[in-house]
Amino acid sequence: MKIKLFYSAIIVAALCVNALNTLAAELEVEVTGVRSAEGQVKLMLFERAEGFRKEDKSREVLVLPATVGTVRGVFSALPPGRYAIVSYHDEDGDGKLKLRFGMFPREGYGLSANPSVSAPPAFKDAAFDVLEAGIKLAIELKYPSE
Repeated sequence: MKIKLFYSAIIVAALCVNALNTLAAELEVEVTGVRSAEGQVKLMLFERAEGFRKEDKSREVLVLPATVGTVRGVFSALPPGRYAIVSYHDEDGDGKLKLRFGMFPREGYGLSANPSVSAPPAFKDAAFDVLEAGIKLAIELKYPSE
């Protein structure tokens, strides 16, 4: 009797893990317009408006080596939902986005949905939906004129 219960528990656990895996999506991000191979490209994934643009409030951060042209990153095992991404080219490799006057980027930056913004962007400006099947999107970096 104990052996049957043990094997039943294993089967139920395996089915639960399988069900969770089918609900986990993959988000593939292509960052285009990287102007140099200096430093790194950061992708910060957010799942809510609170704390948007603040790295320590992100769900996950990918740090990828910079290459001229295009950099690709993948966020795995995401539950379906609404997300937004902030990306920037940390050319000097100091781990921070350089800002002018505390709000204007001095390094290449981009947002999911590639919105045109004239003020600090909000979560809703960059938001997109991830479904069970996953999603692929492109973010175009914009560099400020010096």
